[in-house]
Amino acid sequence: MAFESLLGNERIKQNLTAAARKNRFAHFYLISGPKGSGKHTLAKLLAATLMCENDRRPCGECPACRKVMAGTHPDFITVEDPDHKAVPVRIIREARESIFVRPNEGIRKIYLFPQEMGIEGQNALLKVLEEPPSYGVFLILSDNPEKLLPTVRSRCMELQLTAVEPNILRPWLAEKFPEASRQQLDAAIRRSSGYPGQAIELLQSGENLPPEVESFVRAYASRDALALTMVLVPLEKWKRDQILPLLEAWKDMLQEGLACRSGMPAPGRGAKLLAENRSSKDLLSAVEILRKAIEYTQGNVSVAAVCGWLVHALKQ
Repeated sequence: MAFESLLGNERIKQNLTAAARKNRFAHFYLISGPKGSGKHTLAKLLAATLMCENDRRPCGECPACRKVMAGTHPDFITVEDPDHKAVPVRIIREARESIFVRPNEGIRKIYLFPQEMGIEGQNALLKVLEEPPSYGVFLILSDNPEKLLPTVRSRCMELQLTAVEPNILRPWLAEKFPEASRQQLDAAIRRSSGYPGQAIELLQSGENLPPEVESFVRAYASRDALALTMVLVPLEKWKRDQILPLLEAWKDMLQEGLACRSGMPAPGRGAKLLAENRSSKDLLSAVEILRKAIEYTQGNVSVAAVCGWLVHALKQ
């Protein structure tokens, strides 16, 4: 298996392969890169390498590798809280204390931090980063490493993921989406800036838009204020964690339409519809409105109030 399942990023793969050969690993890794760049993939491969029981690591065949890749290894622990934007400091402190309990069955105990941490949480983690047990390893994932405290970041070995070359990404996507045309594949690669996860989302959304996204796109593209109201009013009863992903999807779709207006190929019918019916100025304004709506929702503004504001703000 080695690191073949991570696309591109040859330097990272070569460095980690050399580290595995010499059995020289760091205690703290910062895996950084934009959304969809492969951070979770690399984290699992690195964890499997650290736990692997064979000489060629990760082999992908030993019990430790299989458990890590399946997410069932008792010593590969994810520290997160899906109900909050940032991991509460309470959970980080619990993880900090449990690191001093020796591994159940592995040669190491690995903690994965895939979620944003606040200043207080980072300070709590810093205490164990300063003096970790010999078997402890921490994998911190971040879309924006600048948000991390310098004292935390300086203690980590950073693995910065980069975009994948089109000649590598295109055949990989073609295998996953055999029905997609060359034009659709190229559009997804350009719009994603070469990041596999983003390209997959673009190809998926291009042909199969969720009902709430398709309704929004059609209403906004046609300047139908009544249809837009009919889309937003039912959402007033949604919970905060339900509507946030939808607002993000709307914003992403508007950005795709804006990119299409600037001359980039449309990855799907939604972006094409927006680009054909709204101006660049309209789309840019709508993107900013959605960004504000997301900020309001993440704050203390009620979902009903945000939806009511959007009804008026988007009627342009």
